[in-house]
Amino acid sequence: MSCRFQGSGFVRRSTAALLVAGLLSASCSSTPPTSPAAAAVQSDADRVLADRVYQALNADPIYFFRHVDVRVSNGVADLSGYVWTTDAIYRARQIARGVPGVKRVVTSRLELEREGKANGVTR
Repeated sequence: MSCRFQGSGFVRRSTAALLVAGLLSASCSSTPPTSPAAAAVQSDADRVLADRVYQALNADPIYFFRHVDVRVSNGVADLSGYVWTTDAIYRARQIARGVPGVKRVVTSRLELEREGKANGVTR
């Protein structure tokens, strides 16, 4: 009888240990969900940062950035649209990177458009 009792105790302990290990691994692998209020605050901050990037681009005295769209997500500025020279792409990246709060700049969707040919009839 003592063997049987020791065996069942072993089973209980190992089952409990497996259960605890499973719970710990599940809790470490998941991140807490973002509250709607925190998401709204981040969205507002991204919108304000995008406006600052727009202002900085439009204040540049050399290049014309009116056809550049700016979206910001968690501090990452994504520039899209078109410019007329490769130097303007580099300058747009430099300007956006210089805005306080911008962590990174993505220009992979910023296109080079020479003489506006893809934009309809030029005047």
